[in-house]
Amino acid sequence: MKHFDLIMFDLDGTLVETAPEIMDAVNDTLGCFDLGLVTQQQVNDWIGHGTLELLIQALAFSSQRPVAEVRASAQLHSMTARYNGFYEQRCGSRSRLYPQVLDTLVALRALGVKLAVVTNKEGRYTRIAMDVHQITQLFDAVVCGDTFATKKPDPAGVRHCLQRFDIRPERALFVGDSSIDVATARNAGVSVWVLPYGYNMGQPIETCAADRIIADCSALLNT
Repeated sequence: MKHFDLIMFDLDGTLVETAPEIMDAVNDTLGCFDLGLVTQQQVNDWIGHGTLELLIQALAFSSQRPVAEVRASAQLHSMTARYNGFYEQRCGSRSRLYPQVLDTLVALRALGVKLAVVTNKEGRYTRIAMDVHQITQLFDAVVCGDTFATKKPDPAGVRHCLQRFDIRPERALFVGDSSIDVATARNAGVSVWVLPYGYNMGQPIETCAADRIIADCSALLNT
């Protein structure tokens, strides 16, 4: 089986189950503005485009206002500030690494494989989540949703990793849990495997047409 020199990972829904505490922080925030709460399934379906977009969707739903109106509202700034504080308090309270993630990352590093995270999650939240679960030191590069002017499915983050480590696209793999991750990999010309336990905006993972669906990260040790 093909060996990869660089493996890039999505974060939420791929390495870490973060949705429960994201929901908690969102509902903490909505409560401050006397707005109705959202469900876990709604939050799961909104994950993938970054925290700001998730907050916009939640506020639009709870206030029954159009998304475009919420995106342009002055309230969004104060809501984001409140969310920042709540998420920092909540992070690690109900999130967890998925099974086989830690052991697989350690084993891949021992094999000399370059490892990177490419996520749409903003940098401050990415750092908190990775630090809480003690995986920051296992990665050679971390590209967040605000690292570049664009984010996934734009291939800028993947191309940055390829260039940084001087690795050809055919020697690289992207591992994710959504159609956004598959589109990102396709746009960058790298192989893509997906995990079935993530979020994928409420859609079956089979619809993504990835190169391979794997049960958990341990399958990466057989590449």
